[in-house]
Amino acid sequence: MVFVTGGTGLLGSHLLVKLTQQHDEITAIYRNKDKIETVEDCFKFYLKDEGKKHFKKIKWKKCDVLDVPRLEELMEGHTIVYHCAAIVSFARQDFNKMMQINRYGTANMVNIALHLGVEKFCFVSSTAAVGNKDIPEEVDVTEEGKWVLTDSTSGYSVTKYSAEKEVWRGINEGLNAVIVNPSIIFGAGDWDESSLKIFKTIKKGLKFYPSGSNAFVDARDVVNIMVELMDKEIFNERFLCIGENASFKSLFDLIAKELGKKPPQIKLSPALMGLAWRLSVFWSAISFSKPLITKETTHSSFSTIKYSNEKIKDAIGYEFYSLEETVKNAIDFERFDD
Repeated sequence: MVFVTGGTGLLGSHLLVKLTQQHDEITAIYRNKDKIETVEDCFKFYLKDEGKKHFKKIKWKKCDVLDVPRLEELMEGHTIVYHCAAIVSFARQDFNKMMQINRYGTANMVNIALHLGVEKFCFVSSTAAVGNKDIPEEVDVTEEGKWVLTDSTSGYSVTKYSAEKEVWRGINEGLNAVIVNPSIIFGAGDWDESSLKIFKTIKKGLKFYPSGSNAFVDARDVVNIMVELMDKEIFNERFLCIGENASFKSLFDLIAKELGKKPPQIKLSPALMGLAWRLSVFWSAISFSKPLITKETTHSSFSTIKYSNEKIKDAIGYEFYSLEETVKNAIDFERFDD
């Protein structure tokens, strides 16, 4: 029996599509019932007429990863656990909530898995938990990168690094666990959520682009890797999941082209972005809303870190979707959902 947290998220919904084609019974927990509808749309998009049949294999249970008694009750009897639940935010006011869900929620999952004798445990971490200290700019960051807290480290990075340490503790205590560290994930999902917001922004029209770059990966790639690592019982390791390193300019151009929109033409300067995030934070303070731009997102926009996917390629011989295929898939889902 398989147990999944975060099943209503972008990655979780893709994972459920994958797992229901291999297993007849899956338990998935949720906090917001309204998001289950998007998951069902994902099944229809990928599996067409077979989608409804596979979607019915999921037993949806309302539960929070901070509710230990309920979590233990629901997890009992399950031998395979995929822990995807997390909060992604770069707003400082969300730090405590992120620490609760990301770190202490993961600690709860690890403790219960150890107590119940779970046989296989997969944890979704992030490239934010992989450091790049003392690595030259021309060298790709690997799984061995040393994480170091700096003035530019985001609160999200702190919580995911802390969560990953809980999993390593579980491994030291005998848990058969594997960790995946995806970069920015794109896939079939709600354009009002997380990383997919950039598609909506470019669809509306975007004139500016930052000079930095990042790594991107298809949700289908991440879940394929997760399932294969669990099937092959590759434990006690972590693997970066990187589809492609690309500049924000090339990514924005690609999305704009697929949407039939004009690509952004004006290159942002760090000084202008610095002013923008300060104004955004000020406005959020007087309007009681979350800032659209933060110091952390500004720093990320001008960083040029590159990540390596050689370890996972060597381990299971995996080949990733191209960034063009990933972008097209996300846009095809939006058109399908409309």
